[in-house]
Amino acid sequence: MKEVSVLVGGRAGDGINNAGAMVAQLLNHLGYFVYISIDYPSLIRGGHNFALVRAADKPVGAYNNRIDYLVALNQETLDLHIPHCPDCTVVANADLAKSIPSGQTISINAILKAESAPPITGNSAMIGAFAKVAGIPWEIVLEVFSRHMPKAADENLRVARRAYDECHTTRQVPALSGPPHSLLTGNEVIGCGLVAGGLTHYISYPMTPSSSLLHFLAGNAERLGITVIHPENEIAVILMGLGSAVAGARTAVGTSGGGFCLMTEGLSFAGMAEIPVVIVVSQRTGPSTGLPTYTGQAELQFVLHAGQGEFPRLVLAPADAGEAYRWSAAAMYLAWKYQIPAFVLSDKTLSEGTYSVDYDTLAELPVADPVLWDGQDPYLRYQDTPAGISPLAFPGRKDAIVKVNSYAHDEDGYTTEEAALVTLMTEKRRKKEVKLKEEMDRYPCVSVRGKADASTALLCWGSVRNACDEVATRLGLRVIQPVVLSPFPDQQFSAACQGVQHLIAVEENANGQLAALVHEHGGRVDVTVLKYDGRPFTPDELFLRVQEAIAP
Repeated sequence: MKEVSVLVGGRAGDGINNAGAMVAQLLNHLGYFVYISIDYPSLIRGGHNFALVRAADKPVGAYNNRIDYLVALNQETLDLHIPHCPDCTVVANADLAKSIPSGQTISINAILKAESAPPITGNSAMIGAFAKVAGIPWEIVLEVFSRHMPKAADENLRVARRAYDECHTTRQVPALSGPPHSLLTGNEVIGCGLVAGGLTHYISYPMTPSSSLLHFLAGNAERLGITVIHPENEIAVILMGLGSAVAGARTAVGTSGGGFCLMTEGLSFAGMAEIPVVIVVSQRTGPSTGLPTYTGQAELQFVLHAGQGEFPRLVLAPADAGEAYRWSAAAMYLAWKYQIPAFVLSDKTLSEGTYSVDYDTLAELPVADPVLWDGQDPYLRYQDTPAGISPLAFPGRKDAIVKVNSYAHDEDGYTTEEAALVTLMTEKRRKKEVKLKEEMDRYPCVSVRGKADASTALLCWGSVRNACDEVATRLGLRVIQPVVLSPFPDQQFSAACQGVQHLIAVEENANGQLAALVHEHGGRVDVTVLKYDGRPFTPDELFLRVQEAIAP
């Protein structure tokens, strides 16, 4: 695989994410597929931030240990990263980086003074310098700035051009023949998928790493034709979400693990009252506050079992942008069809990572709309049907009395403590779960990748699959990734494991939560490869760990 990696580093507040995004666009316009990972502490200003841009001739969804170019806005970036990339090409800001072992420097202050430009344009000088050092033609720099920084483009281009002219090419990035793609974060793609699935209301209290989904949908609410609400806390979020769904609005809510803790009583309410709602849970390192700005996969068992009592739920864990779009749309459809809570289980790596996205390849799963009351018979909100799915009507509908009840209730929605009725309604909800499982068997709930007939397989879920794909290619292994985790796709998983003699679970948690789920459903995991320091597996790191796991 042809690839190049660029690390852009500096202080929080220096615009590192935007600088990384512009570097990614330069490589995107050279024909590369791009993935961006951002690393930052839980601080508003200060601390060390960096964006790692990996570009390749094939789609990628993980960053690697290798760094080819180091764009350093300050000395700390050099001190922290040079020991890990002694052969990388350095482009540094001479105003703040005083000890540079090798490479090229520019003085941002001198360039801004010469161009009478404001400090906010300083990063454009670093981008221009990098472009020249990497041998990227000025025409591409001009196009990228004009398209992706239209505000004050002329001013930024003047600054970038001066830095470009001050440097010389030392390590050229070869151009590829591929077209540029849209670059979207995982949260942006999840948002687009929810809208494609019929989203009309998104309700969330900001909590990293789900916050950017709230910002994206709020910033595009008018364009997308949706309503976005930011209540006072997560309890208000889930209850407002349930209320809007009862009124007929297709609603999703978003949070992370700590915020979801506050939603669990509302989740049980949704289970008993059969209220459709999509819950996006973007995981970070816990427990408690944990590492707010780092990744993890420790919420699987929590999401599977949250809430008191028994009720059906749908749990989906996409691995990349394409899956995030497809399954987020499906979550909206299926939540409403079956009147259940549906989870999109993401993590910081997926939510805040940026991917090359080809809109032509984004496909939705074919799912039918919910059954609505036809107005003929007296309306029963919880009518028992062969599939357990009651026709829907909403408050205000003529001749329909719509009752919503968190107590045990009869078909009308009136509270009951009669044993026979409680049994009837429990079995009604169970019928929905059976029907949902039957329908999910028609969809690709388990992804099999790599060498399909390999006797050794990597078992993974969520964003970890991207690193597993690369390791499997290098070692000739199979990759088995359940996308749907509840209801668990037993038949598809069993088929995916045919011929596997050695199953290695790769997860970013301390207990092997997917391995435990597989064991619960009669499967066997031979070895677990776990990581729980808040950082994602890199393909290079995972390669060594898997080699150890398969060594005789």
